[in-house]
Amino acid sequence: MRSFPMPRHLRAPAAGLVSFALLLGACTTTGSPGNGGLPVPSGKAVIEVVAAENFWGSIAGQIGGNHVHVVSIITNPNTDPHAYEPTAADARTMAISQMVIENGIGYDPWVPQLLKSTGAKGTVLDVGRLLGVASGGNPHRWYNPSDVQTVTNQITADYQKLDPADAAYFAQQQSAFNTVALKQYDDLIASIKSTYGGTPVGASESIFSMLAPALGLNLITPSSFLTAISEGSEVTAADKETIDAQIQQHQIKIYVYNSQNVTPDVQAQLQKVKAAHIPYTTITETLQPANSSYQAWQTRQLLGIQSALAQATG
Repeated sequence: MRSFPMPRHLRAPAAGLVSFALLLGACTTTGSPGNGGLPVPSGKAVIEVVAAENFWGSIAGQIGGNHVHVVSIITNPNTDPHAYEPTAADARTMAISQMVIENGIGYDPWVPQLLKSTGAKGTVLDVGRLLGVASGGNPHRWYNPSDVQTVTNQITADYQKLDPADAAYFAQQQSAFNTVALKQYDDLIASIKSTYGGTPVGASESIFSMLAPALGLNLITPSSFLTAISEGSEVTAADKETIDAQIQQHQIKIYVYNSQNVTPDVQAQLQKVKAAHIPYTTITETLQPANSSYQAWQTRQLLGIQSALAQATG
């Protein structure tokens, strides 16, 4: 469980970034390929990719297949991406990368600083900038299916620019990802929307604000509360009272909470949800388990949401 004594988007990485340039020659990279465990081919062009977070890294690896090697920096589910302090190994990895994927929108503010300190010259895909989401917007874009498609398209296009000879291969990989890898994920989204569309639900933070509309669910938790929990800022008494009433009066049919960010306020709500016999389920900020694929992780969570809704509606 994490606690955030100050707004997460206001935090800055340690000042040690300035010394990374001196360490690049003495450190080695760590991490595992994001291409589904496939070995990096010998004697072929391989694009070196660094993803700040493993959810984007998983997608990047699957689209790149045998022609990319992906290292994801944030892989530990107990790590707060907002306040992560990069290591010398991270600096080395980024310095030699041909492509860097960062979430942006204040979610991983250490990435631009690391890029600057290492002098990295590779292609940079800033998800927030790509999607036109300004600073202060909801950063959890990997929970928005349409945003995931936009990012997938851009990753493919960037690979094709970096390795034009394999442009057709990357297009095939993207097609397979969309039609095969994401099939159960897409089918579950459609099924939940068709069966439970309009159902009023509650949540612990703004991650679910990205997914609920895609599922057709009516998220009635105050948006100010969802943002406060996500950013680690103060929750208002008015929001607490509203949510307490929603639980006690069974205005919400299920409760969805981020198990990687269970603050005292969320703990109190969860206890009241249980006492009211309202079904609940969890989602997480990063891949669970850490070696899971994006689609397997998301599908498990969707199945949990579907099960809670079925329990709630009989």
